[in-house]
Amino acid sequence: MSFKKLLVSFLLLLGSHLINAQETKQKPVTIEVNLNVEKGSAKPIWAWFGYDEPNYTYMKDGKKLLTEISQLSKIPVYVRAHSMLVTGDGVAALKWGSTNVYTEDKKGNPVYDWTVVDKIFDTYIERGMRPIAQIGFMPEALSCKPQPYRHFWKPGDNYNDIYTGWAYPPNDYKKFAELVFQWVKHSIERYGKEEVETWYWELWNEPNIGYWKGTTEEYIKLYDYSADAVKRALPTAKIGGPEVTGPNWDVSAKFFKTFLDHVVGGKNYVTGKTGSPLDFITFHAKGNPKVVDGIVRMDMGTQLRDIDKGFEIVASYPALKNLPIIIGESDPEGCAACSEDLHPQNAYRNGTMYSAYTAASFARKHELADARGVNLLGAVTWAFEFEDQPWFRGFRDLTTNGVDKPVLNVFRMFGMMDGNRVEVKQDLAYNFEKLKKESVRGERDINAFATKNVEEAAIMVWNYHDDNKIVAPSPVNLQLNGLSAKRVQVHHYRIDQEHSNAYEVWKKMGSPQKPTEEQIAVLESAGQLQTLTSPRWMNVENGQIQLNFALPAQGVSLLKIIW
Repeated sequence: MSFKKLLVSFLLLLGSHLINAQETKQKPVTIEVNLNVEKGSAKPIWAWFGYDEPNYTYMKDGKKLLTEISQLSKIPVYVRAHSMLVTGDGVAALKWGSTNVYTEDKKGNPVYDWTVVDKIFDTYIERGMRPIAQIGFMPEALSCKPQPYRHFWKPGDNYNDIYTGWAYPPNDYKKFAELVFQWVKHSIERYGKEEVETWYWELWNEPNIGYWKGTTEEYIKLYDYSADAVKRALPTAKIGGPEVTGPNWDVSAKFFKTFLDHVVGGKNYVTGKTGSPLDFITFHAKGNPKVVDGIVRMDMGTQLRDIDKGFEIVASYPALKNLPIIIGESDPEGCAACSEDLHPQNAYRNGTMYSAYTAASFARKHELADARGVNLLGAVTWAFEFEDQPWFRGFRDLTTNGVDKPVLNVFRMFGMMDGNRVEVKQDLAYNFEKLKKESVRGERDINAFATKNVEEAAIMVWNYHDDNKIVAPSPVNLQLNGLSAKRVQVHHYRIDQEHSNAYEVWKKMGSPQKPTEEQIAVLESAGQLQTLTSPRWMNVENGQIQLNFALPAQGVSLLKIIW
């Protein structure tokens, strides 16, 4: 090739790089926060977690993670786990757990063994946590179709293979109710009445899909028997349901409404009276990521539409509208144990895309509840840990082999926010209505969630997009109005590629599957929440301060303002 042609090729290549650089250069974004305009209580709706495999609770990394979760919150964290009544040897496996709480002798008499259940709940209580006590699933001796019972699912297998004998209705509703009664009674004896009164008892999980192999009416019948048993053992206990998933699906909405219709005006299967006790309402909401043109594309809009539909359904029942709502599972998609190596759409889980999605979506849950006038109490993040799995395999978890992922640091940030929510001016690219309708497919969602109490304010700022593309950082001008102090101290915490991110550090190590003790120590340190800069003092002028910083794509900042 001649020198002239080489020069032309070089200039074309240089021009294309300049064009790409111009295309990725982000415009400045101004975010205004007004501390004088309060939007309601900053309920810690984030302080709720759950997982499929209850036996991980008391294993090495499970106990370590539960300790960390309990320490990041100023209030008790609630924990929800499946399979609390499943028959088995108590050995953990993916999508499986067991406690062997109920068996029968040769004459068909109940044999209760609380050993494993106590081991699980003791782990919570010792850390100041509280259970969402899930009544389920069906013990083998009570299942109307017990065989096959134990499954051996692994990533890549047919998901429907997990729905075995534990998913069926009981062969004797009264025996099942007696099991529930004895469980609540035993809990009171072990932990005390005042403690158990703080728990939430619920029946089953996602009974509108494979987790329940009975009919809607059979679920309602089991609910009546279970609720009656709970209230007989402890009249002040809280019982709720139905934990349906996907309220925006027609079939799920029908199940949800049929259940609520029964609670309000149906004939109770146990008492014969009208209605059933219901102290809180539960449903699930998930997103739907895909791989598009070789990159992960999230779908927050799908999750928010599910949440909004659930709120709409509850709000349509005047007698129930003010009851607490717990979104029993609230996640970017549905299968925590479906690993990235076999499901490429789940490649968001190890890095900062998961943390940015979490920050942006939790802020909008508050706004959706405000708009529908309902009482959102909690949104359960269905992510925990998977013991003895490959490092950063890409499960939907908070840690890997005891090392924290970036997403856990978002919850550390939330743990530093309390008091009341305050106004963030909504003249930015997305408000909750637009995001619910369109998801984040155009401009980037750069926005904030802000709180204040008597002596400090906290502003969480995120730079999120559904497409996980690498683009230039966005300049942010944060204007904080309504300060009464003359001088404030500013702390700036950050999650991005360089901060609070053990995954990026692990990759720079060469992605070792057998890291040394020294490497593990480095990873554990990298997984903690880190500051972007040292704390600094600022003078307040006319009740205002301005903070200017660059926020990387899929990054999250927390500005803590102390006076």
